[in-house]
Amino acid sequence: MNKVVKSAVITGFLGKTTDRFRSYNTPKTLEEKFALLSTIENIDGVEVVYPYEVPSSDELKRLLAKYSLKIAAINVNVKNEPEFILGGLTSEDPEIRKKAVSMICDAKDYAEQVGANKVQCCPLGDGYEFSFQQDYRKAWKYLVEGFAEAGTYKPEMPLFIEYKPNEVRGKCYIDSASKALYLLEQIGNENIGITLDFGHSMYGKENPAEALSLIASSKFPYYVHINDNDGAWDWDYMVASKHFLEYIEFIYYLQEFEYSDYLTSDTSPTRMDPKETFAANARWTNKIWNLVADCDRDLLAQLMNEGNYMKTWKFIEEQFLLRNC
Repeated sequence: MNKVVKSAVITGFLGKTTDRFRSYNTPKTLEEKFALLSTIENIDGVEVVYPYEVPSSDELKRLLAKYSLKIAAINVNVKNEPEFILGGLTSEDPEIRKKAVSMICDAKDYAEQVGANKVQCCPLGDGYEFSFQQDYRKAWKYLVEGFAEAGTYKPEMPLFIEYKPNEVRGKCYIDSASKALYLLEQIGNENIGITLDFGHSMYGKENPAEALSLIASSKFPYYVHINDNDGAWDWDYMVASKHFLEYIEFIYYLQEFEYSDYLTSDTSPTRMDPKETFAANARWTNKIWNLVADCDRDLLAQLMNEGNYMKTWKFIEEQFLLRNC
């Protein structure tokens, strides 16, 4: 019997989205987004953005129950406030840093109230553009201190930190799996984990399967966002639309590490129909998950250990690429 992967969507992508030049799709209320999501097969999870998208905790619970949805994560946005323009967690102003930490702590409170099991944060406003723009030593110290404080607050509510090479800053401080792991090692709190976004890893010139192996082999938990891009920018395309074989390998290692949490679509429909976009993500992910689960894993491991890649490539052809040809 085929497995149905736990699939979720960052709900902001179900309504109006924008880039630097234009807008796409139509605005929707949170209830309208939930209603749309409830019509997509094999998706039952939501990642909602705190504090800008969420209603009261009672109202969110009512909407979740009405549309038979579950919370994959509460996403706390620490970049949008006007005073965060030069960084929130890394600001030179201690009051601004305090506000950024407080927002994460408040998101933990909200997550607890609505029954979520994690808060995730991508500190996109913390970075730089130019030489001599910031003192890197102090900025890193502030990051360690800020996330350590947020992690200590209600430690039973895990906090996940998402890394990204750049945007909204020219270069984000937490821009790779290795740097995210270094940050967590310095903090030393095993209830703080990493959000691995397939697209961020890909355009950051990582191999997402290798990044996953590095993170999953550590003592820290992890959570996954799925999408794709051309390797040059974070376009948030549909899964496997640009890096098909890399996505297969990524799923192979998710299975190797027995990942059982949500695979959450951080995918922007832009010129496509949102419902069809997220339906495709779930459909492709489930097909690939089961294709990989059904392959001869012992033989694949043996072939990789032998080091003769042409034999491995033939296995890939037969099992993953040309199975029904």
